[in-house]
Amino acid sequence: MFAALFGSRDDQAWLTAMVDAEKALATALARTGVIPERAASEIARVPADFDLAELGRQAVSAGNPVVPLVRRIRERVSAETARFVHFGATSQDIMDTAAMMVARNAVSAMLADVDAAADACAELADEHRRTVMIARTLMQHALPTTFGLKCAGWLVALDEAAANLRRLRFTAQLGGAVGTLAVFADTDVPRLYAEELGLAEPVIPWHTDRTRMGELAGALGVLAGVLGKIAVDVTLLAQTEVGEVAESSGGGSSTMPHKQNPVRSVLITAAARQIPGLVATMFAAMPQEHERAAGAWHAEWETLNSLFSILGTACTRTRELVTGLRVDRDRMRANVDMTGGLVMAEAVVTALAPAMGRAAASEAVTEIAKSGRPFRQALIDDPRIDLSEEDIDKALDPAGYLGCANEFIDRALRR
Repeated sequence: MFAALFGSRDDQAWLTAMVDAEKALATALARTGVIPERAASEIARVPADFDLAELGRQAVSAGNPVVPLVRRIRERVSAETARFVHFGATSQDIMDTAAMMVARNAVSAMLADVDAAADACAELADEHRRTVMIARTLMQHALPTTFGLKCAGWLVALDEAAANLRRLRFTAQLGGAVGTLAVFADTDVPRLYAEELGLAEPVIPWHTDRTRMGELAGALGVLAGVLGKIAVDVTLLAQTEVGEVAESSGGGSSTMPHKQNPVRSVLITAAARQIPGLVATMFAAMPQEHERAAGAWHAEWETLNSLFSILGTACTRTRELVTGLRVDRDRMRANVDMTGGLVMAEAVVTALAPAMGRAAASEAVTEIAKSGRPFRQALIDDPRIDLSEEDIDKALDPAGYLGCANEFIDRALRR
């Protein structure tokens, strides 16, 4: 099981975190007088340069990698100091603490990319606040909107996903065999242990209280959904027959020289499709038996690694996607105009409503829209439409029917 974890690109991060946890434990114990300071100093000098493959193989028989790691650390120190390595702790203390450190670092890297992507969306929102495009509902032309508002939507979603990540609790774990710290019975040690690692101190040990892991998985799942939404939007807007945006580079076909596939968007979408299953595994692992889980805890390790790896890459690709996005304003406007004004039918109803009543106006405009005749001329010719040509042209102007789009963009940018 763990051999697979110690075969990933993140294996050194886990190893370093576990060794750091053992060092922090020794330091905390020395600060409270539980073990000699010279022992803590000697443990602190042990480098995290152990054979990862060998630890992985031994982890299978031990059930976790902490057991063989502790053995290797003890071999690096004096016989007197060896008895103080891992003193009073259990394997899960070190493993959970390491998971929190790896998660903290992974989330920090994700946030850097998400924040950069949000900044790029903010620039696009401001730059394209007056770039009229067609809004689509149920994949059909609906009403005019602006590309700036679409980008503002991406921006707010990214910011909210990032806020979820920033609320996460990265908490140390130290409870001993069953969460009582029976070996040294000193509640100052967990506080100092957490302090050494820059982690939060829990109220009590959380060996089988996996709310932190559930919160982490949930926040990562939400972020994946946000990245996937942006990628799907770009993929659809980049279709040949739509052609409103394009990725900055790449996307060539092996057989068709004319193609530029939206490869970044496709890969982000692929990542977003994988994440919900991993999140489900983390939630499924939350109910755990008594004071130590029999398998559910173990199911978290490789799942976490996959979450961090897949989503971290997707965050980087999203930053690259939105920072390099090419926008075709003329194509956007052409796609608005392609229906000959039919997408402005609601605006015509709104203009007629004060005189006719909205229901009657809607019935008349619906009949005209379905007649198959050129919409503008049909409106001019129909005796029920009590609007001048100037009023009809005003109603048919997409730029005049954008509602609060500009104000909504300002709200997103102020936030």
